[in-house]
Amino acid sequence: MPSPTVPDRPDLALTPAGDADFEALLSLRLAAMRESLERVGRFDPQRARERLSRGYLPAFTRHILRRGELVGFVVVQPRENDLLLDHLYIHPNAQGEGIGSWVLSQVLKEADAQNKAVSVTALKHSDANRFYLRHGFVLKAEGEWDLYYLRPARE
Repeated sequence: MPSPTVPDRPDLALTPAGDADFEALLSLRLAAMRESLERVGRFDPQRARERLSRGYLPAFTRHILRRGELVGFVVVQPRENDLLLDHLYIHPNAQGEGIGSWVLSQVLKEADAQNKAVSVTALKHSDANRFYLRHGFVLKAEGEWDLYYLRPARE
């Protein structure tokens, strides 16, 4: 299934994150994931802090700004055979406005330019699963809590 067409968004920008941004991004992640994690009985702010701190790599982290305001962040790690979309979070107050689709379209353009696939993991029962399927990802594996997707490289 082809990815949906995403309109140009001059109100949105991706900007580099730094070491000092960790707490703000953790707060944003907690807000974005709270409902999905509570639904499966897994909301734990300490576990969320530990998971984000293990994978917080400012060099691969970008702020998502809407009209200059931080509304999310994305982490894309280059690997030998693919790009790992490690985090993509939009604050609940900004969800449902096409921001995630715009960000994902930027990530997919980067992957296409490098002729690489994109891998992503999503929590079971999360709305993110429909989002990734809608954007051309294919379910590859299932774990106890997560689903593992791949968007193949484009020729």
